[in-house]
Amino acid sequence: METAIQQDYFTLLRFQSVGADPAKLRDCVSCAMWLKTWLAELGFEGELLQPEKGFAPPVLFAERKGEAHGRTILFYGHYDVQPPDPVDEWKTPPFEPAIVGDRVYCRGAQDDKGQFFAFLCGLKDYLASDAAKNNAPNIKIVLEGQEESGSGALIQMAPSMRKRLAADVMLVCDTAAASDLQPAIVAGLRGVSHFTIRLDGPSRDLHSGEYGGVAPNPAQAIAGLVASLHDADGAIAVKGFMDGIEPPGDDERALAAQSTPSDEAFAADIGCEPVGGDRRKPIVERLSFMPTIEVNGIHSGYGGAGAKTVIPSSAIAKISMRLVPGQSPQRAFNAVKAHLEEHTPPGMKLTLEDFNAGAGGFRLSVSSPLFRLAGIVLEEMDSRGSVFQWDGASIPVVSILKEVSGASPLIVGWGQAEDRIHSPNESYSFKQFSLARTWAKAILEAL
Repeated sequence: METAIQQDYFTLLRFQSVGADPAKLRDCVSCAMWLKTWLAELGFEGELLQPEKGFAPPVLFAERKGEAHGRTILFYGHYDVQPPDPVDEWKTPPFEPAIVGDRVYCRGAQDDKGQFFAFLCGLKDYLASDAAKNNAPNIKIVLEGQEESGSGALIQMAPSMRKRLAADVMLVCDTAAASDLQPAIVAGLRGVSHFTIRLDGPSRDLHSGEYGGVAPNPAQAIAGLVASLHDADGAIAVKGFMDGIEPPGDDERALAAQSTPSDEAFAADIGCEPVGGDRRKPIVERLSFMPTIEVNGIHSGYGGAGAKTVIPSSAIAKISMRLVPGQSPQRAFNAVKAHLEEHTPPGMKLTLEDFNAGAGGFRLSVSSPLFRLAGIVLEEMDSRGSVFQWDGASIPVVSILKEVSGASPLIVGWGQAEDRIHSPNESYSFKQFSLARTWAKAILEAL
């Protein structure tokens, strides 16, 4: 990696752009302004956009005009990152890039700063090439600061940006390659929604000796409530939640199986048996084509050193749902809400807070001409060729951008399990950065 590129990459990583944290709003604005300036040097006219309601990390929209009648390409990425917590598990400071071997360690090193910036470096290479001098397409770029928390601002603004976002192809670099960095084309993504469950019981924390056995316990109640969301085999037990799901075809199942790690490989990756979800179904089905309801955190009572013998007055649980085609976020939430209301224990007051509808999931036809073109380009990069993946993760706004822009999505990323995204010690290798950069230049030339 050239020194100038590495310096810019590290500057980008140092912005503590945790989009979900209001205290980091200034960092997000500074990051977006820096990206606007960087793109201006490539001939892009940029603008920082805000929704009409509320104030959020800005959406950067940038455009570079090409041939008047040429193809229009839209590129999407996000500059926000996950919080660094738990900070004490980091081996290096989370927002100070550190090179260890062939890898850069930092929050956002991969997700998504490393991936989208590598792509932009490949775009820079392309614009400097002979191929672009007389035949460059129109290029539009959207970089947002809330992907990790639901893309609220961009989802709110997207319908009013239909004309500005209009494009033929949408490129995204925010997913993983197959094992050993074999190229992977993402043919589908799950959607995501999230919310908070709150249970209130006694008016104050109570002495567990004086009130134990009489006062209802919110900590115990919320454990039972979230456990009721699944049956003994791990299948979702919420009535109506699975209604309308569009099952994959046999060809999709077979193609997905080609790039799905074995049970043993998953166990080695996550450090325990891969027995989450409906254990009656194989991993490929659970990971690629089935929805989930996950408990992201439970908080109640005392968690410090030693003991504090209390009955807590309240408890909360953070819940996320990964959704598949045929499910709407609102309908799925309504089903879970009805289930929780029915199963709330006596003596508890249930409140559902902070619902973020996000977006639904989608699948794309594997016979798409765009996918065939991408396959040719990727085979030139790697003689093994590419595989198809139906990614169990979510980029909530992609399905909305697809509808609003009219563009055909092409999602190719270069992540690996060892990158540890969303965890302490996130990293991205120089090899992965180089592959993402090479891919960007090659696909732009091909388009």
